[in-house]
Amino acid sequence: MRIVSLNAESKKELLRLLASRSPEGYPEEEARVLDIIARVRTERDTAVYDYTEQFDRVKVTAADVKVTRSEIDAAYEALDPAFIEVMKQAAKNIRIFHEKQKRNTWIDTKEDGSILGQRVLPLAISGVYVPGGKAAYPSSVLMNVIPAKVAGVERIIMTTPPSADPAYEKTAGIAPATLVAADIAGVTEVYRAGGAQAIAAMAFGTESIPKVDKITGPGNIYVALAKKACFGHVSIDSIAGPSEILVLADETANARYVAADLLSQAEHDEMASAILITTSKTLAEQVSAEVDGFLKTLERAEIIQKSLDAYGYIFVADTMAEAIDASNEIASEHLEILTKDPFETMTKIKNAGAIFLGPYSSEPLGDYFAGPNHILPTNRTARFFSPLSVDDFIKKSSIISYSCDALKAVHKDIERFAHEEGLTAHENSIAVRFE
Repeated sequence: MRIVSLNAESKKELLRLLASRSPEGYPEEEARVLDIIARVRTERDTAVYDYTEQFDRVKVTAADVKVTRSEIDAAYEALDPAFIEVMKQAAKNIRIFHEKQKRNTWIDTKEDGSILGQRVLPLAISGVYVPGGKAAYPSSVLMNVIPAKVAGVERIIMTTPPSADPAYEKTAGIAPATLVAADIAGVTEVYRAGGAQAIAAMAFGTESIPKVDKITGPGNIYVALAKKACFGHVSIDSIAGPSEILVLADETANARYVAADLLSQAEHDEMASAILITTSKTLAEQVSAEVDGFLKTLERAEIIQKSLDAYGYIFVADTMAEAIDASNEIASEHLEILTKDPFETMTKIKNAGAIFLGPYSSEPLGDYFAGPNHILPTNRTARFFSPLSVDDFIKKSSIISYSCDALKAVHKDIERFAHEEGLTAHENSIAVRFE
């Protein structure tokens, strides 16, 4: 990996480089996505089935678009029982963590007779998108669905593109791990549809696929652009960018651990970013050497190498304060802190999606098992966005009730406010009660 001195110019160049990965600047893909959405809105199921045959090489009809219980049972039979138990334990950990995020309705009654409060209700129906193909990610299914279940969402649908792979014939063309994870997490219905057409189907509804209130889940650039285009007609989690990891380390860090953790994200795809910021030039050189060693043995070495060539950096900072400042500006999706006192360092971190503290809190722990959500803000949006949570699947209504005496005590103030804004009908609606 390249080793660079951290300074104002190198930091500026890094931020420019990371910003270039944003799902913007894809005019041709965006135009295609808008065409797909428009056709799904008008032709509904017909359009979804046509696109499924065109893009996924699978013929789907109204009779088989919805996955059956027998196909889910076949998925269980196709998986190693030991792995099923691992998924169940991971689901339990995720559920326990998200239970602590639940909100309650509250009411505040005052002596003057006024009542104020907030009513919390779950969304009625949510949809999760799951990428298809041989690269199945059941962990993502658990992370998207369980917070919705904890929030109280009664109906959760999942769409995923079917595959023509004969290995998936008994499981509706869907990876068995994906179907089992959906069943464990509590998905209500699974539909065989993928890409921008699946996002449009969930956003607007078709004869077979219901309209949802919110869509979550990762996907390729077409899925990301479709979610962006449908936002407003439906809520979404985010417009996710490529995966990111930033390791903040001093001379006490284990170079082999750091290298392994950087590569754990670089293997996602060629646009993933893996960055180390350290105050130790010795550690920087050791990590670079360890990376070279790992690349000789890892299966996805070609993808990793392209990722590192484009977006992999080791920065050497003069002070930890400068390293922390840079970390806050980068606002990484994943941040590992491997310093002498990681908890003390964490108190200075303002922007990060998920923070991993100490040498035994490797990033994949959060991806799969610990419990906190791995659907995280990317592209520096950790400055203002948070991980997917129970809050994403609830809605809040304000409650206001004033007695006559309570309103009488403040009606002149309200009338004055309305008058100053030039909204005399507002002013009158209060004044008429005290004529």
